[in-house]
Amino acid sequence: MSGAGNFVIRVYGLIINENNEVLITDEFQLGIKMTKFPGGGLQFGEGPVDCLKREFREECNNQEIKKLQHFYTTDFYQKALFYENHQLISIYYRAELKKPIKFKISTKPFDFEKMENGKQSFRWVKINQLSENNLTFPIDKIVAEKLILAFAI
Repeated sequence: MSGAGNFVIRVYGLIINENNEVLITDEFQLGIKMTKFPGGGLQFGEGPVDCLKREFREECNNQEIKKLQHFYTTDFYQKALFYENHQLISIYYRAELKKPIKFKISTKPFDFEKMENGKQSFRWVKINQLSENNLTFPIDKIVAEKLILAFAI
C-alpha cells in the first residue's frame, strides 16, 4: 500500500417527523453559511451510532434519539472541504427524536441574531419539497435525492 491516507468521518441524522418533514440545520461555521443534516465528526474510539447520539446531546440541548437505522454511507471519493489531503466519509442514519423535544425548531432559515461562528438553528423541510439547492454539501445533496426517492408516493 502506498501513500498515507487521512480520513474525516462525519455522522448525520435523518430525523423524519409524522408530516414527512426532515430536520435540517442552518449553521454559521468557519465564516461560512451552511445548511446540512444534523450531526458531526466522529471522534477516535467512538462508533458512528455513539457519535450521532453525542452530537444530538451536544447540539440539541441534551436531546436523545432512538431507532437508529443505517441509511447511506458515502460510496465514492469525496475530498474533505476543510482539510488538505483528507478524504471525507459520511454516514447517515434515520432516527427519531425521543419525546419531549428539548430544543427549538424554527420556521425560518438561519434563525439567529448574528452571523458568528458557532451559531446554529434547526427547521423542518417537507421531503417532497426538499431540493439539492436546500443543502450546502455534495454528499448531503445526494442523500436528499435518495430521501425523496424513498418517500415518493
